[in-house]
Amino acid sequence: MTARIALVVDGQPVEVPAGISVAAALRHAGSGATRRSVGGALRAPVCGMGVCQECRVAIDGRRQLACQTVVAAGMRIATGTAP
Repeated sequence: MTARIALVVDGQPVEVPAGISVAAALRHAGSGATRRSVGGALRAPVCGMGVCQECRVAIDGRRQLACQTVVAAGMRIATGTAP
């Protein structure tokens, strides 16, 4: 069985497999969306390597790229997906 870790996404506790990226954890936890466009559409990672910048989220209060950050226990992730 794969080890799982607990973290918080937009105020909600979730458990995800250990060793995955924050971008993958967001997908495990729900839609995978990381922010909203200027027009209000949900956006999600496109390139998976940090070039597109679509995966920007706040991790423990610091803005980071979700596709380049590995999850850690207790991490608090805030996306920009609230309507």
